[in-house]
Amino acid sequence: MRILLAEDDTSIAAAVRSSLEQSGHAVDHVTDGVTADNALRDHEYDLLVLDLGMPKLDGSDVLARARKRGDSLPVLVVTAREGLKERVRVLDLGADDYLLKPFALVEFDARVRALLRRRTSNGTPEFRIARLRLDIPGHRAWVGEMPLDLTAREFGLIEALATRVDKVTSRAQLVEALCNWDEDLTDNGLDIALHRLRKKLQGSGTSVRTIRGLGYLLEESADA
Repeated sequence: MRILLAEDDTSIAAAVRSSLEQSGHAVDHVTDGVTADNALRDHEYDLLVLDLGMPKLDGSDVLARARKRGDSLPVLVVTAREGLKERVRVLDLGADDYLLKPFALVEFDARVRALLRRRTSNGTPEFRIARLRLDIPGHRAWVGEMPLDLTAREFGLIEALATRVDKVTSRAQLVEALCNWDEDLTDNGLDIALHRLRKKLQGSGTSVRTIRGLGYLLEESADA
């Protein structure tokens, strides 16, 4: 999953970003509201972690602008602003969850998983195709009852394909899902990751089909 972290406190941002990346997510970090608003306009994200008290543009304005544009991505607000009225105000603006600072990373991680689970599976715990099962927020996969050992990059690939199931996913979309602004993925690197993923999917009844000139499609295969 690709996550936008909008937080101007460097220590909090470092801890949160590290936790998200350890869970296998690509994270873009911004430190002011204007940059956050521009990032949401220019890129597709699976989750926004949003501080309210940011310079240049308040987080509540970033949230309000995103919802006005029709952006339905989940938003987890993390803020030091206390009080019932403030929580109600932010939730009414369109936030999906609200976490008060200081917070424990274990609770933050649990809330992220819950929001991503809703985003990817409409509330159901797993994604299934043929004998392949995916717990996308938990970054786990099985073929039948047997765990499927995937690297972070391989899981990122199958996650990007699974969340667009029945749709062709372009190479550019795969790269965007796998990399944050600080990373790069060569064409050769993407091809190697796809080759390894295909090998591991053998016997699962699921394959990654190349749609010439367009991209890739996750679908049931002949051995389903």
